[in-house]
Amino acid sequence: MHVVYPGSFDPFTNGHLDVTRRAARLFSKVTVAVLENPNKRGQYLFSAEERVEIIREAIHDLPNVEVASFQGLLAEFVKQIGAQAIVKGLRAVSDYEYELQMAHLNRQLMPGLETLFILSATRYSFVSSTMVKEIARYGGDVSKLVPPATLRALKAKYG
Repeated sequence: MHVVYPGSFDPFTNGHLDVTRRAARLFSKVTVAVLENPNKRGQYLFSAEERVEIIREAIHDLPNVEVASFQGLLAEFVKQIGAQAIVKGLRAVSDYEYELQMAHLNRQLMPGLETLFILSATRYSFVSSTMVKEIARYGGDVSKLVPPATLRALKAKYG
């Protein structure tokens, strides 16, 4: 089964990598889909192209995982690439409430499209891209929170 793991991944964290690795063990093909939202240009730390490259480097050892960027509706992207389902990582109940709404909306847009949830590993349940950026911006150590590719990119951005 081909699944899509979508997100902004700004930046890609060890939590994201953990969900990707676990999905790669469960499914024959995983596409990590980087959202490129034109309405949020300037709000991202990394461009879509930079995020794709960071993720490609982080998942280089996973032969059944590819990375792509997309704009527009996720359901349309899933249909376009011929995937059968969406995979989402959940850290907390608040994630579930939002993702449940999105799953129902995607199923309305593409009947039969399933969303499967992978619970975050406990050690990453507190890690968010927003917090990683905040810590890195002020010179804190995020080396245990992100893959080496992300760490290098954050150091390049923040010096």
